[in-house]
Order: sequence, then C-alpha cells, then structure tokens
Amino acid sequence: MKRIILSFVAVFATIFAYAQTTLTVNVKNAEGEGLANIEVTITSKNLNKSAPTNASGAALFQNLPSGNYVAKVKSSINYNANNINFYIPTGKPEKSVDLVLTSKDSYQLQEVAITENKNKSVTINKTDAAVAQYISKSQIQTLPIEGRDVTKSLYRLPNITISSLGYNEAPSIAINGLSGIYTNYLIDGMDNNERFLGNSKFNTPFGFTESVTVLTNNYSVEYGNTSNGIVNVETRSGSNDFTGEVFYLTRPGSIVDAKSAFASVDLYGNPVKDGFQRQQLGVGVGGPIVKDKTFFYFNLEQTNDIKDNLLNVPQLGVNEAVRGRNYFTYASGKIDQYWNKNFHSSLRANVGSFDIDAQGGGLTGGNNFPSSGSTQKNRTYLIALKNDYNISPKLKAETNVQTSFFRWNYRDRPNIGKPGVSVQDPSGVTIANIGSIDYIFDDGEYTNQLQQKFRYKAGKHNLLGGAEFTTSDFSLLGAGNSYGYYTVRLNAQQLADLKAKNIGAALDINDIPSDVQVIQYKVDLDQKVFGVRQNVFNIYAEDNFKATDKLDINLGVRYDYDNLSKAGDTKGDRNNIGPRFSFNYKIDDKNVIRGGVGRFYDKIKYSVTSDNLQFSGNSPNFKKELAELQRLGILDKNANLDRITYPGNLRAIYEQGSTPGYLQGKSSAESQGNRDFQSNSNFRIKNPNGYQNPYSDQFTLGYQRKLADNILFDVDLVASNTNDLYRITNLNSPPPFDPKQVGSVRTTANANSLRPVPIKTVNGQFVATVGGQDLSGIARDVYMTETAGKARYAAANFSFIKTKGEGEKFSYRFSYTLSSIKDDTEGINVRAQDANNWAAEYAYGDNDRTHVINALFTYYPIKNLTLTPAMLFQSGQPITRYAIASQYGGVTDLNGNGESQGLPADIQPGETRNNDRLPSATSFDFSAKYRLTLKNKSGIEFSADIYNLLNSTNLTGFASTRSASNQIQPGPKSSNVLNIRAAGPPRQFQFGVRYVFGNF
Repeated sequence: MKRIILSFVAVFATIFAYAQTTLTVNVKNAEGEGLANIEVTITSKNLNKSAPTNASGAALFQNLPSGNYVAKVKSSINYNANNINFYIPTGKPEKSVDLVLTSKDSYQLQEVAITENKNKSVTINKTDAAVAQYISKSQIQTLPIEGRDVTKSLYRLPNITISSLGYNEAPSIAINGLSGIYTNYLIDGMDNNERFLGNSKFNTPFGFTESVTVLTNNYSVEYGNTSNGIVNVETRSGSNDFTGEVFYLTRPGSIVDAKSAFASVDLYGNPVKDGFQRQQLGVGVGGPIVKDKTFFYFNLEQTNDIKDNLLNVPQLGVNEAVRGRNYFTYASGKIDQYWNKNFHSSLRANVGSFDIDAQGGGLTGGNNFPSSGSTQKNRTYLIALKNDYNISPKLKAETNVQTSFFRWNYRDRPNIGKPGVSVQDPSGVTIANIGSIDYIFDDGEYTNQLQQKFRYKAGKHNLLGGAEFTTSDFSLLGAGNSYGYYTVRLNAQQLADLKAKNIGAALDINDIPSDVQVIQYKVDLDQKVFGVRQNVFNIYAEDNFKATDKLDINLGVRYDYDNLSKAGDTKGDRNNIGPRFSFNYKIDDKNVIRGGVGRFYDKIKYSVTSDNLQFSGNSPNFKKELAELQRLGILDKNANLDRITYPGNLRAIYEQGSTPGYLQGKSSAESQGNRDFQSNSNFRIKNPNGYQNPYSDQFTLGYQRKLADNILFDVDLVASNTNDLYRITNLNSPPPFDPKQVGSVRTTANANSLRPVPIKTVNGQFVATVGGQDLSGIARDVYMTETAGKARYAAANFSFIKTKGEGEKFSYRFSYTLSSIKDDTEGINVRAQDANNWAAEYAYGDNDRTHVINALFTYYPIKNLTLTPAMLFQSGQPITRYAIASQYGGVTDLNGNGESQGLPADIQPGETRNNDRLPSATSFDFSAKYRLTLKNKSGIEFSADIYNLLNSTNLTGFASTRSASNQIQPGPKSSNVLNIRAAGPPRQFQFGVRYVFGNF
C-alpha cells in the first residue's frame, strides 16, 4: 500500500512540475478556505474569459496580455457576487489575485437549493434530475435527533422510511421500500459498507459530519454498487480559524421517561427497557497547521449505555437485576494539504470500537445466567487518501485510495474454553442456560479501494469518466462450542437441593450435580477460519451537456463486475451494462420539469457466499443425495458436486441412548468420526449456474415551482423495478399442500416421505432413501440461493418548503409521500412458505406505507433560540396472518415441511402474506436549543429534545425485527385480533450542553 501511495505522489509531482499559468484567481470564503467549482470571469478591453475554480479554489487563465482587468463571480446559491480590479504588467510571467466571497446561510434539501440570503429567497434546481436529498450540519443541529446519530434524521426525507429490521443491528432506514442492506453507504464518496451483510462500517458521528447526501433515484453513473439508494457522509475539514466543540449529552432514562410495557432499542438496534440510560461526551477541534496550506480536524466521541435485564427463575428462587453496559467509541481525524494551486490532498482516518453487552437475563425476565453472557465486540478503521488536481484548465482528476478493516465478533464469550449447559426442570421446561454459549460468529474483513476519476469541460459538454476497484478479504470463524454443549434434566430432589444452595445469579456448570440426566450432548467438529476474496470492478462515463439555453441532458453508462457472482459456476455475471439518461428543462425562472430513466446494478452480498460455505456439507452420502436430485432433473445435471459443496461447520449430536455422563462428553477431536454420518435439517450448496447481480430499472419525472421568493413547491413521481433479488429455493421440498383442507394437516412424516429424495427419522437422525438404500450424513432440505426475486416500488412525493423571510420568525418544511412496494423476497434468506411457490409470496412488502407525512416547523422567538416541533404520520405496515395450528389438528405447521419462515405456523388458510394492516401511527417530537453568546465567536448551547411528545402508543413504523414486531398475527383477518408484542418508544427525553468556538 505504501508503494502504491508513493507512486501516485510521484506521478502527481511530475504532472505539476510542467503546469504553467499566467493568472491565478484564488476564490476564498471569509475563513480563507478555497472554494471549488466557482465560475470566474475575467474581462479587459478586448478580452472575456471564464474558468471554474479547482478543488483548492484556484481558477487558471493562460497567455493573458498586459493591461487592466476585472475578475468577477456572479451571485450563486451559497455566495454573494464580488469582483476585483487588477493590473498585469508587461513581462510578468505569473500573477495571482485573491477574490473573497461572503457566504449566504444556505441549505439544500430534497434536490432543492434553498437560499437564506438578504431577500430570503429560494432557488430552483436547474442542473439535473437526480432525486437526491441534502442535509447540512446546520439543519441536523436543529432537529430532535437521538444520540447525535445523523442517520436518525434521514427518515424525514421522501422515499425513506424507518425500516423493519432483518436483524437487530441492521440499518434502520429503508430507501424505496427495500431493506437497508441494499443501500450503499459512503464517507466522502468512498466505501463505508461492512460487506458481509451491508450495514455501514463506521457510524460517522455528528461532530465529524459536514453534510449528508442521500441519492434515492436516477443519480449519476459516478455512483453505483447498489440497485437502490446511496447515503454519503461528507466529513468536516479545518480552516484558517480554530473551531470546535466540547459537549455532554444525556438520556436519563426512567427517571424522566414515560413507562412502557414494551421494549425500545438502543442506537445499535438492540432491545432495551426500564433502567436504560445513555451518557455521551466528546470533543472536536479544527484549524490550521500551516496557514493557507495545511489544515486539520479531529473528533472524539464516547457513548456509554447502562441497561438492566431481569433474571427470573422461580424454580431456583432467583429474581435479580443483571446490569449490562454498552461502549461506543468513535475517533476521526482529517488533514487537508494544498500542495499548490493545482493539487489538493486529504488524509482521513476513522477508528471505531463498539462493545455491546448480552449480560444475561431478559428484558422482562429470562433464564440466561451471567455465566452464559457474552459481548458483541466490533472493531473498525478506515484510512483514506484523496487527491484532486488540475491537469489543464479544462481537465481535472481525482485519485483516491482507501484501506479499511472491520471485525464483527458477534458473541465474545467470557467463559470460552469450557462447555455450556441448558438446564431443564423435571417437566422438561428450560430453567437455566449456563456456561459458554453454543455460538461463535467472528468475522474479519480487510478491504482496499482505488478510485480514478476525470472531468473534462468542452464547450457545452461536461464529460465525466472513471474507474473503481474494490477488493475484500474475508475470514470467518462461525461455529458452535467445540468444548461441548449439554441439555440436562434435573429430578425433583436435584432441583430442590440446587434451589436450597441459593446460588443466585452466580450459577455455573459446576453447580449442576454430576449424576444429572443428560438428554442431549453436542460438540462442534470445527474451529476453523474460512473465507474467500471478493473483487468488484466498475467503469463509467457520462456527458452532461447543455442542449439549449433551457434544456440540460445527461447521458451515461456504467459497467459493473463482481467475481462472487460466479458462485458454483466457472464464470461470473459479465453483462452488467447500465445506461442512464436524464433531462432538466427550464420552462422559465420559476418552473422546471425534469426526469430520467436508468439501470442500477448491485454488488453480491458476501454473506450469501459465506453461508454457502459455513452451512454446507460434503460427505459422500450428501453427494449421493445431490446426485439423485440431478437424476430427477431438479439440480442441474452438469453441476460439479465438488465445486458446489464445502466441508461446513458441523456438530456431532449424541441423543438419548448414546449420551455421555455430565461433563464427560467426547471432545471435538474424538468426535470427528461422526462427520460423514451427521445429518442436518438443511445443507446449502452453491448455485452451479452462478448469480445475476440484482438490478433496478428506475424512472423519475419531477416538477418544481417557485411560489414566492421564499416558498417552493416540488413534486416527484418515482418508479423502481428491482429484479434478481436473493431468495432460497429448496431442492428437496415436499410437494404443494392445500391448507384450505380445513380440519386436516399433513404430518411431518408424511411430508418427508413425499420429498423428491424421501426422508425419515431414525434414532433422532435424518436418513435419506436413495436407490432403496438408507443414507445418513444427509440433509432433509437442500437450500440453494438463486437471484430471481423481484420488487416493485412506486411513489409520488410532494413538498412545500418555506425559508425564514426577512423579519419573520418561522420556517417550515412539509412533505407527503404516497407510495407502494410489492415484493416476493425481503432479504437474503427468504424461503417460500410452501413448495417454492414464489407467486404466492408476491405481496406488499414489510416496509410498505401508503401514506407518509412529515412536517417540520422552526420558530425563532428571540435571537439564538430555536424551537422545532416535528410530526411524522405513517400508514400501518402490513400484517401476515398465521394459522393457529392446533385448530386444524396440528402442532406447529400445517403442511408438514418443518419450516415456519419466521411465523409461529403456516399462513392462515385462504389468506396470503401481508394481506392485513396495522393501524396508522402519528408521533410528535420537539427540540429546543438556546445558545448563550460569549466572546470571540464562542458560546454555550443548551438543548432539550423530547421524542413522542404526546406519549402515543404506536404499533407500527418503528425499528424492530419482524419477529418481535406486530407484523405477524394469529387467526384470520376477519377476527380483527391483534396480539400486541411491541410498540414504538414511549415519551423520552434527551438533554445536552455544548461549548462551541469559532465558526462551528
């Protein structure tokens, strides 16, 4: 990596050694920072030339004769006009002048440029048709945002909603109705995805955030690696003035919060309840290292959570609170270097450390003792070197490189190195889990990224071209407990004796009597680390040209290739060519129409590849089962069985009759002989035909109208057709079963006998019948990921925006979205409810909302005081109704396939997935901030935020995993029964104090 960076620097130095100019106009703001992309015009008696400023704020003009000149900059969205007179004497080879622009307080939102200048006017976007939202740090600062987490502000934008979570830590926003794992997360335009599942790698805190841009539809070919949206965080830079903050923020918790019977979630998506508290503190500072040349900005933020669980086991006389803690540390630094008029570099580093306790107990009571507790430990760093430079007055370029690391240790166990135990009472009810847990997931990811971009201006054409290469090396330790895991059952006397000892929360494996009955013993056969390398290559070109004075056209094309698309094939998906087109037509100064169409390709989720390795098997008997599926025409007859299978992580399981004495089980090494004969409920195989990269075809049409100088109306019509989404087909599924046969169910034994490869159970072990021979070491279900899913999203977005006019005391933003999302798969592990019938799965998506209304109103009663109430209305999310199996003579499911697909049983007969609705939800938040002004641009800011001000009980529209939400309900839709399992957070408070200095 060092050699690569040094090589780039050497190339740049060679380029600039030969760059010559006659005149340099340095355009700066009041803080002395160079301003990029500002059009500068110079005029004299017989000359008129224009040129844009480069990244360091320099506009270059060559071969100018001597004489008097005027350099001018017109008024723009962010800066007032200015000009300067100067003279170039005869014989002077170089001349440099400075032009300082005064700033307008401005922000951009929802692809609209809003200007709070002297006239407090709004400006229509007359450039492109991208559906993009921009939030500046000043906007973020006024919003009631929890825990300084900037992503908590994004759901207030069109095409974005709070997401149902596929897992606790999943991204909490859904763009275009799709899961957040399909979003591409960037920092300063560079990769910020943990590429295993797709969450952001580093959660950039507010103190290091300059702005956030969300691209939802029809954006430039410069951005890709997603079939959906992009969230890009621009980071802060230092300037010639020292600026910064020191803050303390607290959520006191139950002392002031309203009570609720339901759990909320912490900032990382994990459920919490009464007793939860949050304390945050941090510092940020920036300024010059060398004035006008070298600048720095540094930010450090620390978050500490306190959370209590309840350990409640009446059979053992245990009723205790178990305290846990979360620690989140974010450190960020950035150095900007302006080498000369043509060359700017920035070096950024982000380091994150997150420790999240799973301390034992449960939110309302649980039987996980602290000895079985664990901590989720995440460690990450990103180091990026960005270089932007001018090769000529018309040609500029960027060369960027980043290296990053992410470790996701999901369950770091304090008791690692010893067995775990599940303890039952005499009736078979589990009353305690103790010792080391039977679960390991420790993922490491090293990623390197290289970007090269060129921009060339030729008359009416602005050309863009570039390439990007990202390579990631993965290593995963995914396994169970290699020291063994016991399920034991106490008799009445043993239970009474154990209770009498009054051990309490300190109960551990050695406290269990040695002669206890062992119901089951299992031991993991593997403690190996495995992984592959993912390489993603992108190349793109685009022309943004002014066809007429009123019409701007954008034409682009992008090509993407991901080597993981080959899966079990020998070659990958190589035809991912994505054309994009858009236009912007200016009817007049107050009206604009814009629109476009484009194709957007996604990268392959590494977890799909990883799961096909970890959960596979390659025993001789399993390959015989696969060969039988080939003979039946279910599995491709040309599939190479060695290529599509892998010796995954298996457990040797000893059922009753072969169980050892307590703590006397065979070791992992001693159990290796079980490997080829250990069956499983399912094994996964690689798709022998490879994957198609998921893609979307996006269509947009928009209109903007300036109703008054400071009021703007905006409407966008959006459609996104997404194809080739991930889903899992079961190659050994039982045939379809009609659940309308009320009063009867298909037994598991009957369903297993009807599978293509018949399955039966012998001594607790699955056995397959192939050619009249019974085979162990097989799988009941054979899972294979295919990219054949689809989603259809359509929306109409309407917005009114009013800025604070001269002498006025308020501003507002109002938006309404009418939308629909239908799909047949929600994530990477979705299976059809019955016999791979995907047509029956196509329904409203989990994140569907018919209506979403967002309203923000900011009142400025006196100087330095802002009061911001915020309202969010959401239509209810869909409900899937499941059958109460006992009413049909069953126990768990109706069709006997042994799978519930996230439901307690199969879907209610006569109904379909997501065919019912939760009631709508309305919540009000409130933020108040007052800054006490001190000397030298410093001040002390006091803040109070209230969430769910009216303490509404909202049953929909909050971040929760689907299995813990209200989106699955028992019985038919006509019953109108709602079993309330969760609700949005009750009224909660957050208080802060902040010392700021400089232009922060």
